[in-house]
Amino acid sequence: MALVVPDVLEESCATRQALERLASKWRVLLIYALLAGPQRHAELRRRVAGISPKMLTETLREMEADGLVERRVLKERPPQHVEYALTALGKTLEAPLAAICSWATEHG
Repeated sequence: MALVVPDVLEESCATRQALERLASKWRVLLIYALLAGPQRHAELRRRVAGISPKMLTETLREMEADGLVERRVLKERPPQHVEYALTALGKTLEAPLAAICSWATEHG
């Protein structure tokens, strides 16, 4: 079976759309952080060096809208406790990201 290479230069290409969504360094770093399991906002902010609270919130919301992350409310009353976890779809990114890490280690 021949490998089909998508035309990522076309705006309508699904691969291009996926790359555009995942190209943010914060998204990739948050995926790595969440591979360890569900975490609260403050934990993620500590683990992902350099991300501002505003950027963390925006990125998590975008990832939730894309179906990569789920937000779970653990305590409704103030102060509210919320945690974030990768969805099944988000977890499918582990192998491709591991391949990138291997490539970077080998060629970096």
